[in-house]
Amino acid sequence: MAVDGCGLFCKYILLIFNIIFAVVGFAFLGLGLWLRFSNNTRGIFEISDLNSSAFVIGVTVLITLGSVMLIVVAFGDYGACNEKSCALQVFCGLLAFLATIEIICGVLAYSRSDEVGLRIAEFYTSMYALYVGSGDPAIAVTLTFIHTTLHCCGVTGISLIEIAKKTCPKPDGFMEKIIMPSCPGIITNVFDSKAPLVLGIFLGTGALLIIALICSAILNKQIGVSASSPQYIILTHSTTAVASLPPLQHECVSTSFPDQEPVVFTPLTVANIPVAQA
Repeated sequence: MAVDGCGLFCKYILLIFNIIFAVVGFAFLGLGLWLRFSNNTRGIFEISDLNSSAFVIGVTVLITLGSVMLIVVAFGDYGACNEKSCALQVFCGLLAFLATIEIICGVLAYSRSDEVGLRIAEFYTSMYALYVGSGDPAIAVTLTFIHTTLHCCGVTGISLIEIAKKTCPKPDGFMEKIIMPSCPGIITNVFDSKAPLVLGIFLGTGALLIIALICSAILNKQIGVSASSPQYIILTHSTTAVASLPPLQHECVSTSFPDQEPVVFTPLTVANIPVAQA
């Protein structure tokens, strides 16, 4: 079966959404697994006193979120590409769950922006200390991304004494060559002073999930309509082709009674056969 119109448009939207979702999911899962099983960070998870630290919680969230995103992508791609209604229904349920969690997290982050900012700053400080002690390239890539996004440099910001200077962005002016904003302070200020922006990011992500949910529901409905509609076969033979058929002979069918006259059935003629025009 095949869908068209709005269903086909929603199918392409879901494919693009799943590609982006898969890239983000692989990034989260890969980073979380690297931080969990790397030789430089594995010992943190073996210390019972650090099980509630921000670093352990952050790595666990990365692994869980990446795994859930890849599961959602698997159902979405299978349902959209093969037009399977059951897979799309599971995909809709998972998207509704993720959208709800996203909105709840956004509201909690907005209402407790100061506490969330301190937790994330603590997570950054833990990663920075691990990089200083080990020089792990995965942690270096993560720090570079954070420094570039927030335009900050390490825990001090002073270029002369900053150990992770290679992961810092290029300075914008002369003063930034000497000192740049420190990342823990920037992270805390972002969640404290720009709480509405953080809420908008969470709500925007939730809105994208809801759009994908609507497209999935529309595609699922189109698949159901396409499956329930009858299939028609259009005959395209011309009347001349029908007229050229050999004349049908009269057939007689005799009964099983020997003393009774046979009954003759006259077949339909060519004139009585309906012909669809090409």
